[in-house]
Amino acid sequence: MRVMAVASGGGHWDELMLLHPAYAGCDVTYVTTFKGMADRDGIDAALLLPDANRDNPGDAWRCLVASVKLIRRHRPEVLITTGALPGLFCLIVARLLGARTIWIDSIANYEVPSLSGRIALPFASLWLTQWPHLANGRKRKYCGALL
Repeated sequence: MRVMAVASGGGHWDELMLLHPAYAGCDVTYVTTFKGMADRDGIDAALLLPDANRDNPGDAWRCLVASVKLIRRHRPEVLITTGALPGLFCLIVARLLGARTIWIDSIANYEVPSLSGRIALPFASLWLTQWPHLANGRKRKYCGALL
């Protein structure tokens, strides 16, 4: 199974790395926005996307274009992301190309789901929150926390 695991650097990447054992036996492509993250965690190779956030439309546009190229080139069967905007872009493109997609909203989002998470909701095959009170029993599900 071709799995793509995508996360921005920092806490999003750290949460994604907690899921690393779940990918055993899969052909996994890791993607992040910070060059040193993969090396730090013993990942042999990770692809890089430009970092982006909603405050800088130019960076967001570059990240979107790079995400489309990346997903079209690698054609994952499953895409999993813990966010943020680069993960959202990859999730949407992968879903539109037929992949199963998993969004795991960051543990930091205690009061409401993240903006990226709310946008991801209609594109996610599975959408998980790490806080039980944010699950709605329909599309937003709680199966435990990573941290």
